[in-house]
Amino acid sequence: MAQHDDEPLDSPVWWVSEHIREYVSTGGAKGHMFQQWPSLLLTTRGRRTGKPRRTALIYGRSGDDYVVVGSNGGKDEHPLWYHNLLADPEVTVQVAAEEFRALARTAPPEERERLWRTMAELFPTYESYRAGTAREIPVVLLERR
Repeated sequence: MAQHDDEPLDSPVWWVSEHIREYVSTGGAKGHMFQQWPSLLLTTRGRRTGKPRRTALIYGRSGDDYVVVGSNGGKDEHPLWYHNLLADPEVTVQVAAEEFRALARTAPPEERERLWRTMAELFPTYESYRAGTAREIPVVLLERR
């Protein structure tokens, strides 16, 4: 199937792309809850190609903002979506059936630890990811526009 320039390219990780496909095809009715965790779809603009890139992420809330973690499964490198939003923080978010524009920002030190605890309570595996890497895993706030 041909890819249109404005159609997001989904994660190359097979199980993530399957999750996204189900999420999109059901308008979030299936896929919003991924196993037992709430998930959203984040679309960033590729920093090299300028094309939209989409991934699925577990999310939490902080007031009106959505919170996601750039864990990359505990790898020593930031996930590609994080590099993309650093280059262009204007993103698109889908939560269940609702899609909206947002501005992404990395949580500053004064917010980070509180948000990290919130996200690690939601998904405890984040703590083992943090223990397994020397990098500081970014916590990102998505502010609705």
